[in-house]
Amino acid sequence: MKFKLLIFTAIAIMIAKNTTYAQIEHIEPPFWWTGMKHTRLQVMVHGKNIADSRVNIDYDGLQLVSVDRTASKNYLFVNLDISPETKPGSFMIKFTDEHNKTIEKEYKLLERKPGSAERKGFDNSDVMYLIMPDRFANGDPSNDEIEGMKEGLNRRKRYGRHGGDIKGIRDHLDYIADMGFTAIWLNPVLENDMEEWSYHGYAATDFYKVDRRFGTNEDYVEMIREAKEKGMKVIMDMIFNHCGSGHWWMDDLPADDWLSYPEYVRTNHRRTVNQDLYASEADKEKMTRGWFSASMPDMNQRNPFMTEYLIQNSIWWIEYAGLAGIRMDTYPYPDKHMMAEWNRRISAEYPFFNIVGEEWSLEPAIVSYWQKGQDNKDGYQGELPSLMDFPLQNAVSEGLKEKEEWNTGLIKIYEMLAGDFLYPNPYNLVIFPDNHDMPRFYMQLDMNKDMFRNGIVFFLTTRGIPQIFYGTEILMTHKEGDDHGYIRKDFPGGWAGDKVNAFTGQGLDSEEKNMQSMFKKLLNWRKTAGVIHTGKLMHFAPEHNTYVYFRYNDNDMVMVIINKNASPYDLHLERFGEMLEGKKSGKDVLGGRVYDLDETIKLSPRKPYILEIQ
Repeated sequence: MKFKLLIFTAIAIMIAKNTTYAQIEHIEPPFWWTGMKHTRLQVMVHGKNIADSRVNIDYDGLQLVSVDRTASKNYLFVNLDISPETKPGSFMIKFTDEHNKTIEKEYKLLERKPGSAERKGFDNSDVMYLIMPDRFANGDPSNDEIEGMKEGLNRRKRYGRHGGDIKGIRDHLDYIADMGFTAIWLNPVLENDMEEWSYHGYAATDFYKVDRRFGTNEDYVEMIREAKEKGMKVIMDMIFNHCGSGHWWMDDLPADDWLSYPEYVRTNHRRTVNQDLYASEADKEKMTRGWFSASMPDMNQRNPFMTEYLIQNSIWWIEYAGLAGIRMDTYPYPDKHMMAEWNRRISAEYPFFNIVGEEWSLEPAIVSYWQKGQDNKDGYQGELPSLMDFPLQNAVSEGLKEKEEWNTGLIKIYEMLAGDFLYPNPYNLVIFPDNHDMPRFYMQLDMNKDMFRNGIVFFLTTRGIPQIFYGTEILMTHKEGDDHGYIRKDFPGGWAGDKVNAFTGQGLDSEEKNMQSMFKKLLNWRKTAGVIHTGKLMHFAPEHNTYVYFRYNDNDMVMVIINKNASPYDLHLERFGEMLEGKKSGKDVLGGRVYDLDETIKLSPRKPYILEIQ
């Protein structure tokens, strides 16, 4: 009898070992909210053999609409409808497998914060401060190395992780606010658990988790809350085109077509196929479906589960973190119809929100294709509120460097703005002297401080929403070279032992301090200069190495003079009569001097002027 019992026990153990029960490893989104305009919710459930399970939910106001399965045995897509009357609370999702073994997972529906839907996005009253978190300040050295994550700290390596984090940004929010910035755009903070080059953040390995070397989700939310208290909005950098090759789902894809191509096929980067009336289907497919790089697989937004996953992910971060904007990376690369739907869905939930897309083209006709309200030849309705104004950035950089001739110099800026009729809303474009992907503006201008100063005055007074890259305010350089590792240097003072501290001014030379002071004065003036935020623009064709324009409304007027003259120059005012008639004087914002507006203004060499017209 004892022998038979042993045999029975052994058989039972063997059966148990060969019986694979359902498991759950990921549920995304991890929670949701009641009171959303769009009542449907797709919950992606990942776990070994979970597809064999039956799903049961019992909660007032919540309907289980359907459960979708794909080719993978390890995913379920649970589709719910949350009625407007549904109360916040928790419920259990029950998964019962073919062996009648049940797993229960708690899921929460939270209450939205008051006024969440009416949140105000970034606008013309704002100036963004662009920060690369790894390179700004190391506030918490304890998270420099995280056990189990692939890449650790190496400040000697220009493409390595340097240790900057969310705590470092929180520690210096006062500096950013005191400088006069009203919005912060962080390069991506999501987990990038890649073997190398993980510092930049553009190869996400988890779309719902902040990289632990930056901090936690809670740290990120707290930073945004503290920024709001200091009068600053936060803009999240997102990427829909690709993920990192180290993403947790790469070893177990949710569907056969979760990626555009299962293996590495490089995109041709021919972004104009989106607008080109003559583009071949082969070129279109290679552009939008090819991988950005071997380490950045192209996600297939044509897959309906992927579409919903990405849209919900954006809404989740807006609601959870309290975002005031999104900057979307590589905007022309994903499926453009999905991107239009994404914009529509976010706008439906948050009517006053703002989103800016990256289309790195120097042609306004290409950039304007994507903006909401554009009447495109192919009938495409882009729905994107804002774009990065690369054409204007390039025109300013070239115009300030070039010799003044018929087709070169300041005329390039003038004519680029003359092309604003191509945009449905040029005032909502994000304008910038430089960013994390290009040489710093000071270097673009061959370290000419006078032309740099003229350029900054232009970007902070013309139409659009300005963005300034961290370090631009202190003339940061990269004389070693123009590759990204040099451009994205550590901000001085962000690390213990730094000999130079730009936060306090210690160790900065006189030119760096003067530029930082100019930024501070101009930015803080701009915060209260409503005529710069919403005023009209009138400009006059450049003459005699000067470019003059006005920002004006019914009550106020500002006259801006961009000045490339190497010697003192008498600027005659009669040609500006349609704006200055009846005006007596103008006070220079930067210098404080009051100028009589009679016949001429004597301009100092290469000095820009911002005159508040009295």
